[in-house]
Amino acid sequence: MQQTNRLKFGGLLAGIDEAGRGPLAGPVVAAAVILNPNAAIRGLVDSKRLSAQRRDALARQIKQGALAWSVAWADAAEIDAINILAATMLAMRRAILSLRIMPEIVQIDGNRLPDLRFGNTTVVGEAIVGGDDIVPAISAASIIAKTTRDRMMVSLDKIYPCYEFARHKGYGTQIHRNNLREFGPCRAHRRTFAPVRAVS
Repeated sequence: MQQTNRLKFGGLLAGIDEAGRGPLAGPVVAAAVILNPNAAIRGLVDSKRLSAQRRDALARQIKQGALAWSVAWADAAEIDAINILAATMLAMRRAILSLRIMPEIVQIDGNRLPDLRFGNTTVVGEAIVGGDDIVPAISAASIIAKTTRDRMMVSLDKIYPCYEFARHKGYGTQIHRNNLREFGPCRAHRRTFAPVRAVS
């Protein structure tokens, strides 16, 4: 799939994906990856289908073998200010801008594209529903985004241990909701999300 699209569009291709649109706390994280077409990485699939151990191992391979990779995010305050969709698009733009090589084409998991105009340059973009499971570069981006966000949530757990972020990564589990009701929200929480708003 990736080689076909490189030939179709004629340029360097970056896969883009995000992690963390649904949680009640923490950032939404986006990653961009330009794979090396001469060094295939086995086992690239949607990060949600992998164990944490396998994700970590593949993330190391991707970082070592990719032509370029980057990660960026929008924090909880930005999510509250502009909404989760706009924050996701912002994180994706930041990830593209952070690449050491500017791609000619980006393929993004989902059905929406961020603004791909960068100064005098417009990058060709394609949104692919389910792309994180069928396009290797998007799969790689999903793995980098997920492993990065998980580490960020473990770090937040050390600052706000009462919420047990390391355990549920900010998602709306019963444990998290119980802790929210008991302690109220912290700075890492997305106050515009209904379960957080209800206890604010």
